Amino acid sequence: MILDAHGHLGPWPDFLIPDPTADGMVSLMDRIGVTAVGISHLLGVGPDAEQGNRLAFEAAARHPGRLGVWQVYNPHHRTPLVTEGVWGVKLHPSVHQCRLDDPLYDPVWELGLPVLSHGQTDSPWDDPSQFATVAARHPEVPLLMGHAGLFPYGFARAAEVVADHPGVLLEVCGSKMTGRWIARLAALAGPERVVWGTDSCFLDLRVGLGRIALAPLGESDRALIQGGNLARVLGHRVTGGTLP
Repeated sequence: MILDAHGHLGPWPDFLIPDPTADGMVSLMDRIGVTAVGISHLLGVGPDAEQGNRLAFEAAARHPGRLGVWQVYNPHHRTPLVTEGVWGVKLHPSVHQCRLDDPLYDPVWELGLPVLSHGQTDSPWDDPSQFATVAARHPEVPLLMGHAGLFPYGFARAAEVVADHPGVLLEVCGSKMTGRWIARLAALAGPERVVWGTDSCFLDLRVGLGRIALAPLGESDRALIQGGNLARVLGHRVTGGTLP
């Protein structure tokens, strides 16, 4: 299995996205051999989490087994969440301007679902240090640090600040990530703590796949990072029919 932990559908006002559709994403997945992508809708990340989540569920229903839903939670709107038929919850503290360790996110942690959150070094909203704070409070919640800190100067620190929190995994999508950095993060944190993602359709799924395919890793570590670790986190959400 090749599982992309971090994907999106829909347009975004600040960037050109040549094809923001589910059909286009699945067609590309078929061409390059990606089993499934976890998606949130960019409308949900932006102004309307409820409508964005509805669009994400509709897309996943049209492509059973290929798209897993990260339902977006907006802490200011207290977005309704479900526990079945999802991969977990998507948070973007930097967009919503609410610190990851703010009590407004407590309804998310109480669900116990896997959580994928934007993680940006030196951000007041979701610096890696806040992942450590949340993980100390809620060690039972699998927490994926999206972008592993985002900036190369922060990648190693991201691994270091969550080293004592095994429930936090480093998700490696981003335009500044490289195959060499993926291998270095695997060495720093352990290959079982690194999860592959691409940020498609923001970023090109083919480029993201090339990073992990050509990263200087042993094949067992590559298999963990490109799908095995995420499958372990999702558990029955994979074996129960989310994937073929």
